[in-house]
Amino acid sequence: MKTWTADPVPTVPTAGRGGPLVVHDTASDGPVTPTPVDGRARMYVCGITPYDATHMGHAATYVTFDLVNRVWRDAGLDVLYVQNVTDVDEPLLERAARDEVHWEDLAAREIDLFRQDMEALRVLPPDHYVGAVEGIPDDVTAVGALLADGVAYCVPVPGGEETVPGAERSDVYLDLSTQPTFGSVSGWTRDQMMEVFADRGGDPDREGKRDPFDPLLWRAGRVGEPHWEGGSLGRGRPGWHIECSTIAQRYLGPGFDVQGGGDDLVFPHHEMSAVEGTALQGGAPFAQAYVHQAMVGLDGEKMSKSKGNLVLVSRLRAQGVDPMALRLVLLDHHYRRAWEWTEDGLRRAQERLVRWRRAAAVDGDGDGGAGRERAQEIGVRVVEEVRRHLADDLDAPAALRAVDRWATSVLEGRAGAGLVPVAVDALLGVALTESAA
Repeated sequence: MKTWTADPVPTVPTAGRGGPLVVHDTASDGPVTPTPVDGRARMYVCGITPYDATHMGHAATYVTFDLVNRVWRDAGLDVLYVQNVTDVDEPLLERAARDEVHWEDLAAREIDLFRQDMEALRVLPPDHYVGAVEGIPDDVTAVGALLADGVAYCVPVPGGEETVPGAERSDVYLDLSTQPTFGSVSGWTRDQMMEVFADRGGDPDREGKRDPFDPLLWRAGRVGEPHWEGGSLGRGRPGWHIECSTIAQRYLGPGFDVQGGGDDLVFPHHEMSAVEGTALQGGAPFAQAYVHQAMVGLDGEKMSKSKGNLVLVSRLRAQGVDPMALRLVLLDHHYRRAWEWTEDGLRRAQERLVRWRRAAAVDGDGDGGAGRERAQEIGVRVVEEVRRHLADDLDAPAALRAVDRWATSVLEGRAGAGLVPVAVDALLGVALTESAA
């Protein structure tokens, strides 16, 4: 699948490097320092289900993991970044039916809009941008292997549901009783899991399952639903979680450094994709760290497509809002703390962007004659502070305050712009020249 484009990330012209990056791991509920092998950091971030436009909750997630990417790059690491698109799933099919459009046309339209939004926000593109449909052959192989290993089983299709020619009369589920790692990502109790499982794509009441939480691996093709050739599985389509398990396995291998996404994916999606991946990898850990972006709200409720209470990136861009101001709104909130979108927050970000750009336009000597050497010294200290904050669990708000202090010193004539604008571009992804935004 086609990804999007991005400006080259400049090298910060100072001695030393940033990092190492410490992040909060959901599985251990504590800080971890991922340890990339052979100088290559590997990251998988769950992508959109393309049935509506990019809202600020989505944008917060992808900007957060863009920071991970940038911190690693600044530390001298190569980064292998993979993101999926769930381009066939019930929410997409339901929205397409509601709007009387073909589901593939709806997906293509929203994926294209997502690309535009990411490009505008200067989010670095993944090295592999993979649609769930593209990965179906790998899913078929994986489900067949799990059946052969005796850790998956078949459940008859309910009698009232008509299957397509070439489909088997059974769906395939993973037997969680064979998987000792189940529950290790979320740390939730079964009662906590049950509270959300049905609302988040699970089917706890499906007759014939051995355990209410056993996840669907392969759904036999039903009349009126999309379906693909599944070899010995018959025609059908994969379950939600196995799609990410196989994409991550193909492009990153076992034990990759960071699995990322919004915190509404902790259970069941990241729990299930990890346990399925571990089963496929013979018990090898799926990822080193599970990092989750907190939810963004509006008027006291989580911002979500299902609620319809969305602040859309594309709509704000169409209204003339500078995408760099939107990025600054997102960076002003630590990724692990839930927050609410407000017009006041946007106004503050716009004012901050104006100040930073005014400071960046001051020449190297500064209005007060502080001199290039003095500007360089101040710049090095600011860059070191920004690096330190970002390496400490992506503390972007503290990094912004460091740049605020630099901008004040420049605008008061105590320093010149120096190298800080380059660092802001490289580390925070914020362009301080309008032509680069």
